[in-house]
Amino acid sequence: MNSTLRAVVGEDQPLVREGIVSMLARVNIEVVASAANADDLIRSAAEHRPDVVITDIQMPPNLADDGLRAVLRIRATQPLVGVIVLSQFLDAGYALDLVGDDPSGVGYLLKEKIASPDMLSDAVRRVVNGGSALDPDVIASLVGRKRTGDPLGGLTPREREVLSLMAEGHSNAGIASKLFVTVPAVERHVTGIFQKLDLQQADSTQHRRVLAVLTFLRS
Repeated sequence: MNSTLRAVVGEDQPLVREGIVSMLARVNIEVVASAANADDLIRSAAEHRPDVVITDIQMPPNLADDGLRAVLRIRATQPLVGVIVLSQFLDAGYALDLVGDDPSGVGYLLKEKIASPDMLSDAVRRVVNGGSALDPDVIASLVGRKRTGDPLGGLTPREREVLSLMAEGHSNAGIASKLFVTVPAVERHVTGIFQKLDLQQADSTQHRRVLAVLTFLRS
């Protein structure tokens, strides 16, 4: 992969769009095209084949969830393109629609939480590398939902914390830093999560992490 990542940005408000483009430029991410509506976003992604598409949820022509629908179409035709949705709204339903059957390469961030170019850059590089970047507040809202027949019921509180941070897209080292514990301690918790969710037979650790996150998000 080239050192300079390439992005397509979708945002109908010019000032916000220019702000996103400026933030990306400051962290060496090249914006190869920008779009003010969902149709142009899809066309631009097909033409430029970027590393990542970053878009608002609400865009013309309908000013509903057009941006989200656009990146779902882009993801279906270009599965290697990372996608990040920026939203004013804390809506777990949108996040679940975006994740679909695989959280790899997707991000859902609240606009108000993007405080610096480095924060946006971290999310971009995570999704481009096949990880995820889900806003902690979205994860918290999913954790708080009432559940029936909860498959996560056997997890300890610490294991739930670890799984929640996995869902946000953090590595074991990142989780260890967040929880002020050692990486081996996190690895033990992750192993316990896999065992309790009956994911020991999955074909790779990364695959098991994806399955664990999907169980967490959809339970």
